[in-house]
Amino acid sequence: MPYAHIPGTRLHYRERGSGPTALMVHGFPLDSTMWIDQMDRLADVRRCIAVDLRGFGLSDPIGDESLDMQSHARDLVELVDHLGADAVDVIALSMGGYVAMAMARLRPELIRSLALVDTRAEADSEDGRVSRDAMAAAVLADGRRALAATLETVLLPPAAALNVRARIRTMIEACRYETIVAALAGMRDRSDQREALPRIGVPTTVIVGELDVLTPPESSRVMAASVPGAALHVIPGAGHMTPMEAPDAVAAILRAHLDGVTSP
Repeated sequence: MPYAHIPGTRLHYRERGSGPTALMVHGFPLDSTMWIDQMDRLADVRRCIAVDLRGFGLSDPIGDESLDMQSHARDLVELVDHLGADAVDVIALSMGGYVAMAMARLRPELIRSLALVDTRAEADSEDGRVSRDAMAAAVLADGRRALAATLETVLLPPAAALNVRARIRTMIEACRYETIVAALAGMRDRSDQREALPRIGVPTTVIVGELDVLTPPESSRVMAASVPGAALHVIPGAGHMTPMEAPDAVAAILRAHLDGVTSP
């Protein structure tokens, strides 16, 4: 399995395809396997790299109190260097979108294009911050199985396919407790990215599920309107996990997005 040794840790990533590099960044509390449908469908046009962020999936365990978005962004910069890529097409979902936007501020020249999937630019509200802390306490009290049952109801709509529900459960129940707690702290304390959106200067596509209750379509519309030239796509009948729920529709949008990107 491919690993990248970077300062302070070792990141695992999955690789498929050839051509310019597309870097796929997962959400919370998931891992790189959420992208396997998209890797299968895009491998003929991109060297698809799906990373397990620090502490997640098969990447090394952590001892950090908080996994902040800037640290994840620095890790991705190191990963791009490890991959030998001059620039990458970043495709990122939910928490991965927070990381992608932090990376765009940190090293904008490394991003050739950006696909923001079921994510948002605003920071947590005070109620949202309290909810992050409550979730951290609850997972330690009740376990990952209870967390998976709770998150399944907000990540997916009632009509989501059983295989998608099964994959979501597997990822959540396999996520390390310490990673869950540290990631919740990092998301709770992340900075607001809205003022940076007008400065994004690369081709950008925003994708959101029609039934997404965590990052609803209206939030995505505002975000897309703030990025110069950004395209917005709403996936009918899908919730928060559009790349898994509607893999063909999302892959078609991403393929058109990538086809419009000029490679260096």
